Amino acid sequence: MTHLIAKFLKVLNSETDPLQISLGFCFAMIFGLTPLFSIHNIIILLAVLILRVNLSAFIVGWAFFTALSFALDPLFHIIGLAVLTTPALEELWTTLYNTTIFRLANFNNTILMGSLLFSVILFIPLMIVSNTLIKKYREHFLAWVEKTKIMQLFKASKIYRAYQTVHGWKE
Repeated sequence: MTHLIAKFLKVLNSETDPLQISLGFCFAMIFGLTPLFSIHNIIILLAVLILRVNLSAFIVGWAFFTALSFALDPLFHIIGLAVLTTPALEELWTTLYNTTIFRLANFNNTILMGSLLFSVILFIPLMIVSNTLIKKYREHFLAWVEKTKIMQLFKASKIYRAYQTVHGWKE
């Protein structure tokens, strides 16, 4: 896990587009908050692999949101129950349940429905917030760290130059 966090920090400090990092984190939210063995998670995984999404952000986000999902399960149950028992939608759910793909998707499960609805609604706001935070981090904190005397001394050292040389071999 420490290795993944180190990779994520490396990505935050790199030239990677903030949108790619944000998308990885947002797709991880859907993947991590909803039950793992679901048809929609296969679609999310395909989207992550097809689109230019940062995989380190996706993996770290998946671990974070999976841990968070256990605490939010009661909320997901309440949301899913409210949506699935709404009288105006009863005919829609009955029709969908009579189709094979809907039954396989298990959308009649209150926790799955609630968590999917919750994560889909928060997808765009999380993408905007995380993208803004990454840009602010790079503008202010990273710029401040680069200007400190300790970092300038460290970058001038032979150890850092040797690290840069060896680091280039891995990539």
